Amino acid sequence: MERYKAICLDLDGTVYKGSQAIPESIAFIRTLQQSGIEPYFITNNSSRTGLEQQQKLKLLGVETTEKQIMTSAIASAKYCAQHYVGKSVQMIGESGLREALLNEGIRLVEADGDIVIMGIDHEITYNKLATACLSIRNGAHFLATNGDLALPNELGLVPGNGAFIELVKASTGVAPMILGKPQSYMLEFIQQQSGASKQEMIMIGDNYETDILSGIRFGIDTIHLQGGVTALDEVLAKLEHPTYMFKTLAEWNVES
Repeated sequence: MERYKAICLDLDGTVYKGSQAIPESIAFIRTLQQSGIEPYFITNNSSRTGLEQQQKLKLLGVETTEKQIMTSAIASAKYCAQHYVGKSVQMIGESGLREALLNEGIRLVEADGDIVIMGIDHEITYNKLATACLSIRNGAHFLATNGDLALPNELGLVPGNGAFIELVKASTGVAPMILGKPQSYMLEFIQQQSGASKQEMIMIGDNYETDILSGIRFGIDTIHLQGGVTALDEVLAKLEHPTYMFKTLAEWNVES
């Protein structure tokens, strides 16, 4: 496994659950870093900025830099900047999405945007959802940072961005373009940044429908970890299996 130069780790359910670190994953990351490998951290959670995500990891015992962090918000902002030059964006989301969009020079509006983009919003309101629906009905492009229906935290599975997307989709009849996992935009940006070939990349996560599928679709190796969103028996029932299946990352000897 020494061939991997870009080791990509999901966060929620893989490195931590809510505010609780997963000890085997933290130990694995430290072993990688001691071997001279700085892993990439990938998350569909668009609420935090890169700096905020870096600070959370530090509190859990992981030292990294912002450049090693790729969120669905960052990927979504990059996509908008490349494909919707000069268009206004109306967003539902938090600081992570707002900062990512502003960093790309995108003009934000409160209503009547050319694009509506939805990320997780822990202060979601009826008015925010209604305003988004009205813009989409008026012809705005509908994008979403991710479609995760549920997120793991220390209490269990709680509603994710996808649950709110379903409400807007049901109201407008319009399905969004998803830019986070299981799409491969984040992995594409990491490949560009790292210079690694696809044979030198691996995606690690607990959610088959997002983490593993994003790796499979991008054409790289994958590791499914048990104890998160997707149970092992569900993974085994899929037509396409991960490259490896571990209970925890303690089972991966990075020196073998």
